[in-house]
Formats: sequence, structure tokens, C-alpha cells
Amino acid sequence: MSKRSQLTQMKIRSCSGIATKWSGKISRANYFNLFLLLLVLTPAFSSAAQQAAPGNFLDVDGSKLYYQECGTGAEAVVLIHDGVLHSAVWDDVWPAFCKEFHTIRYDRRGYGRSTPATKWYYETDDLVALLQHLKISRAILIGSSHGGEMSIDFTLEHPKLVEQLILVGAVVGGYSYSAHFIERGRQNNLPFEKNDIAAVLQNWSNDRYLTAAKSESARKKMRELLIANPQDFTHPDFPLSPLPALPRLHEIHAPTLILVGDSDIPDVHAHAGAIETSIRNSRRIVVSDTGHLMYLERPEEFSRIVIQFIRGNREPGSPEERRTR
Repeated sequence: MSKRSQLTQMKIRSCSGIATKWSGKISRANYFNLFLLLLVLTPAFSSAAQQAAPGNFLDVDGSKLYYQECGTGAEAVVLIHDGVLHSAVWDDVWPAFCKEFHTIRYDRRGYGRSTPATKWYYETDDLVALLQHLKISRAILIGSSHGGEMSIDFTLEHPKLVEQLILVGAVVGGYSYSAHFIERGRQNNLPFEKNDIAAVLQNWSNDRYLTAAKSESARKKMRELLIANPQDFTHPDFPLSPLPALPRLHEIHAPTLILVGDSDIPDVHAHAGAIETSIRNSRRIVVSDTGHLMYLERPEEFSRIVIQFIRGNREPGSPEERRTR
């Protein structure tokens, strides 16, 4: 294999599966194009950043994880982002969850403000470290796409730490992907071969499965986030793969909500079906007029569905359960 091929064949978890990640250099022309886009989008992101609460950093095994927390509710909710965008993707639902719960979101290694990994690690270990740091003994996990896959792995590894599980466009380790899914990722990432990061980001922001056809506003937000944070796509990563979760899903007993956008890629619907079949205490909802990132497209509906599920599945005898009787 040529050196160039080696540079363009680093594999990562991206979106809801495996994509080819760029690890070369940006040409001057393409860097300049990306710089111009950043100049246009910076004012919008400065305004959004001012509205968000300041965050903190946690040192974890040689990396720094950026996290934010808000709210004083009795229940802890952790928002775990997908494999394309960092934790700012939750901005539109953040206020609703902060009002109801003690809510936490963080950037996984290399995303957003978190530093990239420099050695092999387990993603679930980072979440354990964060919960321990915040002195959270049980949490409700809301994981999107690969964040959902990671939430499943975490629940299997640490069942006593998980009170409820909400999976959004999630996939599950051990379940295969179609040729269509793999080819879609390859096509979107083809500009990596020419070091054209801007074109890759444009391809993914226009992907017909990430957002539904009528979700132009959500597409715009996604495009802005990607262009302002190209490191979400270009960072090196060294995640170790846990044991396949698919044959062990029956071990999950936490109340589980599975959300899928009706416009999401068929593979995600297939994974959702496999998850629902194997987790006894689970419920699947297909959300109309949304794609893979429904909380960007219909944040009010997303918040309503998830919060209602959490309220309806509170542990008997808990303060929150007694309060809502």
C-alpha cells in the first residue's frame, strides 16, 4: 500500500458506522477556502457560544475532556453526541433538559474542545471517569448514533450506573452494515484523497440521511458546526473496540427508548429493530419528517418525547417519581 493510501485509510467510527478519516495535510488553496467559510460563520457561533454556560476540563489518561453541566434536578442526564459533531449539537434541547434534570454533555476525545487521543483507550472508561468526577452514582444516558452504540456498551459494562437508556439513531456492535451504507460513507469522504476538507464537510452536511429533505434550517446548523470545528472530522483517534454488544443486548434491563427518524438510512432502522427485539424493556418510536439528527431538526418534539419517557419510567419510590404522582 502506498504512503498516500495509508494516510487516507485510517478508520474511525463516524456518523452511525465506519468512515474513512483524513490524516494528511491541507493544501494552501483548500485551507484558504476553509478559512473564508470560517470568517463568514464566526459571528453566528460567537453569539451561540455566549448563550451556553462555561464548561470545564477533566484530565483523563493524558487527554482533556471538555464538559458542561446545568440544572439541579434529582436525576442526572448525560447527552452523548454522535460521530460527526461535538456536544454543541445538543444546543437546541439543552435548555429543556437543564430545566428538568441535572444535565451533562461532553466532547469525546478529539471533538470540540477536547484534546485528541494520543494512545489506545476505551471510550466507556472516559464516561466512567466523568461520572466519578461529578460524583454521579446513577445516570440516564441519551446517546446519538455512535454515542448510542457507546451507551449500549457502557450499560453492558456498568449496568448499576445506568437508570434509563435513550438511543437516538443508534447502531449496535456486532450487527453488520449494507454495501449501500459503506458506499455512501466512501463517496462522502472521497475529497479526503485530494486533501479537500471543505468538500468533505459539505458532502456530509448535505447528506440526505443525516437530516430530512425539508430540514434546511437543521442542515444549515450542521454545516456551520462542521465548518467551525473541522477537527471533529480530522482528529486522530485510537478507540479500542469492546466485545460485540449484539449477542448480549438481552442483559440490558434498564428502561430503553429507541428513536429513529423516518428519513434515516435503512441500516439504522435495521439496527433499531435488532435492539428493540433483544432488549425486553424497550420501546421504539419512529419520528416523522426527521433524519439521523432529529434533535437538530425538531428539538421541541425530541425534548417532549424523551422527557415524557423519563418521567414515565422513574424508579418506584424515588423522590421524582413520588412528586409526579
